[in-house]
Amino acid sequence: VQLVESGGGLVQAGGSLRLSCAASGNIFSRSNTDWYRQAPGKERELVASITRPGSTNYADSVKGRFTISRDNAKNTVYLQMNSLKPEDSAHYYCNVRNIPFWNYWGQGTQVTVSS
Repeated sequence: VQLVESGGGLVQAGGSLRLSCAASGNIFSRSNTDWYRQAPGKERELVASITRPGSTNYADSVKGRFTISRDNAKNTVYLQMNSLKPEDSAHYYCNVRNIPFWNYWGQGTQVTVSS
């Protein structure tokens, strides 16, 4: 299975972006999926999660601004990011897992928020 993230880019503070994580196979309905981010010089941070049944969780720093969702028919998980802040700037990755059977990472997409 290959994961491809897209949707990143440069946006002004207060703007929005929607990230996509597309899989080459029908895997999301059988997996837990997380969005992580990592900024230069900082540790990787878990941003949002969606479980196999569809429950969602968010880091406190993005709660109320980001929404994770899943479209099983399109083999895609999304991260809708609203009210973006400069501190949201980072490389964003998706991780799809069903431990111990699989644990996949994408290459990520860059998000830059200008002030």
